[in-house]
Amino acid sequence: MWFKNLQLYRLPTPWNIDLAKFDEQLSRGPFVKCPSNQPMSRGWVSPRRDGALVYSLGQQWMIALSVEQRLLPSSVVNEEVKERAELMEAQQGYAPGRKQLKELRERVTEELMPRAFTRRRTTYVWIDPKNGWFCVDAGSPAKAEEVIEHLRHCLDEFPLTMLHTQVSPQAAMADWLAGGEAPAGFTIDRDCELKAAGEEKAAVRYVRHPLGDEISGEIKAHLASGKMPTKLALTWDDRISFVLGEKLEVKRLAFLDILKEEAEKSAEHADEQFDADFALMTGELSRFLPQLVEALGGEVVEAK
Repeated sequence: MWFKNLQLYRLPTPWNIDLAKFDEQLSRGPFVKCPSNQPMSRGWVSPRRDGALVYSLGQQWMIALSVEQRLLPSSVVNEEVKERAELMEAQQGYAPGRKQLKELRERVTEELMPRAFTRRRTTYVWIDPKNGWFCVDAGSPAKAEEVIEHLRHCLDEFPLTMLHTQVSPQAAMADWLAGGEAPAGFTIDRDCELKAAGEEKAAVRYVRHPLGDEISGEIKAHLASGKMPTKLALTWDDRISFVLGEKLEVKRLAFLDILKEEAEKSAEHADEQFDADFALMTGELSRFLPQLVEALGGEVVEAK
């Protein structure tokens, strides 16, 4: 259950909502299997599979949203529509019009939907009510928005905002690369991507390539030509490696093996392992995120 990505949001510090009340409001939108006539279903599931919709340990919470989709390829629908349209043309003596084709597509989709395969995925969220962190383990903002939209549907109030920093990730990464050094507590790793702002979006990528003295001259030339960093691999405190994105997303999050070994040593069975993993992960992230924000000039706090 170690997170691999972080889409970062902020809650009021602290977020004053009772755990029991939060759990009760989540029960307004539990997961149910996708009906045969619907393309998608989503809802809350137990993160620990013990029935509770909120997993809580040491004032840290985790929730999970499951999404089930019916897979009905457009090519299958198109082929069936084509065959039926040809039959209609033969029967009525002329090709079906736009309205007929639209109605035919809707009818075919409705008929084929119950026979479609389903695919299910689950997105996990870490919530720190005391310090106001809301972090979604998702590789894209779209999947994080699925979670947020469903939460807004279930909760009476949900005062969530984006995390904004004084210095944009792009500007900060450009400074670090130009100077050849990351801020205190961080080191630059071996992956980097730079893109031009023009229509062609010319891009340069360094993958598993040391970004030391031999490459720094090239990178500085790219920066001087107008390219800006969109991704940069970093390590924090020799404990967490990650890729920072231009929109303040954290990807390829990886915790040092010794941390996972610590968790394994302290656990004797699966439930204890879950607790140990979650405690170590949230403990590390609670130290990492403030330092990342500090490296980006501090947080922009909206005036009340």
